[in-house]
Amino acid sequence: MKSFLVAAAFCALASTASAQTVGGKYTVAGTNFDGSPYKGTASITVSSKTTCRIAWQTGGTSSQGFCMLQDGALAAAYKLGSNVGLIIYKLQSDGVLEGIWTLADKDGAGTEVLTPAR
Repeated sequence: MKSFLVAAAFCALASTASAQTVGGKYTVAGTNFDGSPYKGTASITVSSKTTCRIAWQTGGTSSQGFCMLQDGALAAAYKLGSNVGLIIYKLQSDGVLEGIWTLADKDGAGTEVLTPAR
C-alpha cells in the first residue's frame, strides 16, 4: 500500500493541472484505521491555478491542509493534532472524491469519500 501512496503522490506532483474543478463544499463519509465510521464536512478552496486548501470538520475534530489536482488524482497533505497525514483521492465523473488516507509513522490506512454538497 505504501507504494500506491508514493506512486499516486508522484503522479499528483509530476505536472500541473487546474484545481478549480474541485473547489466547493462536501459531505464526508470515512472509516478510521480500525474500520469505525465517521462523518462530517469538508471545504476545498482554490488557492492558485494548481493548488487548493482543504479543511475538514468530522465530529469534534478539525484539520486543515493543502492539495493539488493532477490527472484525476487529488493529493492532500494535512495536520491532524500533532500528526501529519496524506490523503489521495480519485476524482469521479460525478464530482465525488474517493480516497485513502494515512498518518506519518502509523500503521494502517482509512478511507474517505467526499460528495459535493447540494
